[in-house]
Amino acid sequence: MAVRIIIGAQWGDEGKGKIVDLLSAETDYVVRYQGGANAGHTLKFDDKTIVLHLIPSGMFNGDSKCIIGNGVVIDPIALVKEIKEVEELVDIDLKERLYISDSAHVILPYHKVLDQVKEKSRGSDAIGTTGRGIGPAYVSKVSRIGIRMGDLLNEEALEEKIRKNLADINNALKHVYGEPELDADNMIKELKSATDSIKGYICNTTQILHEAIEEKKPILLEGAQGSLLDVDHGTYPYVTSSSPTAGGACTGSGVPPLAITHSLGITKAYCTRVGNGPFPTELDDDAGEKLRKNGQEFGATTGRPRRCGWLDLIALKYAVRLNGMNELALTKLDVLDDFKTIKVCTQYELDGKKINHFPSDTEDVERLKPIYKSFPGWESVTRDISSFDDLPENARTYIKFIEEFIGVKFTIVSTGPKRNETIVR
Repeated sequence: MAVRIIIGAQWGDEGKGKIVDLLSAETDYVVRYQGGANAGHTLKFDDKTIVLHLIPSGMFNGDSKCIIGNGVVIDPIALVKEIKEVEELVDIDLKERLYISDSAHVILPYHKVLDQVKEKSRGSDAIGTTGRGIGPAYVSKVSRIGIRMGDLLNEEALEEKIRKNLADINNALKHVYGEPELDADNMIKELKSATDSIKGYICNTTQILHEAIEEKKPILLEGAQGSLLDVDHGTYPYVTSSSPTAGGACTGSGVPPLAITHSLGITKAYCTRVGNGPFPTELDDDAGEKLRKNGQEFGATTGRPRRCGWLDLIALKYAVRLNGMNELALTKLDVLDDFKTIKVCTQYELDGKKINHFPSDTEDVERLKPIYKSFPGWESVTRDISSFDDLPENARTYIKFIEEFIGVKFTIVSTGPKRNETIVR
């Protein structure tokens, strides 16, 4: 039995969806354990492309059961739309494959409005959220006024909770933000329509997973975003509202820590970041624009252009230690195919002193100056290569240096977005 966590080792957008899709062929359960519809996992297979926001990425390769865990915040209306998109794309009966935790919290329209007006009020200090209500939904959760998926099955109690919450929220919208109040009746009506479509999927998923562990069935735990966006360990406050790290995998699924056998970190061959916040190796030059163009670095959910830079090995080592990663996957190697010179950050300079660790203070991270090691590029196409030994020598040298620096091997090397554009070592 293997219980493997798939974790982003950077600021998200590392290609986790592709790796989950690849590994799901030999997995019985794939569990999304945190985040919401702000995450977009792009999958390409059989000349088809789909972006999943809530449904786990194991739906299309094999017949694994896909679970949306208790740590996820769910927009029921967005989920209904996504279910329809999946069923239209491929011949899959989701009623036999999809399970939704009754303990997962619900994103309601007032969460989206709060997200947008709060971001607007921050002005130049905006975090760069997607405005999809993720943060406010987690605020409701920890404030103990949240509505859970199981609550959708009790109409009378649900309506009472919504009206009670909305009374406070409308007061804030009107008197604090100067925004129009929201109508409870319309909100309840829309939610009921969505609930009718998804109520058959709602169940106790933690119990399902505990039984799977007892039966020694293989499980994949799929994270969204990346380690450097973790609400506790990332570049706070420019972070997501949940824990994409290994600890979040356990709390967001109900799988106990001692059941975990593998922690697989996903990293690009370079770095990207969406939204605001420090990014030590960011490039504002032709090389950065070339990375963006070659890698098609635009948000799968928002379409926003991603900030691009060289691979940061100090930050990567921090993520490896933070998550206990014992294996790595390298994605988008092909994006570097036509670079004459490639750089990686191997050290920082902070206020005139050289350091070898990723600071916990975001203001310190803002002041970091990267120290680079340069490598000659391979200047040849890697997309059709299926064996590590067949990669260009300079590509193998680049990869081996990263492995030696980090202390963890790459078990997977991705050379393109499609499932078959992958080297498994």
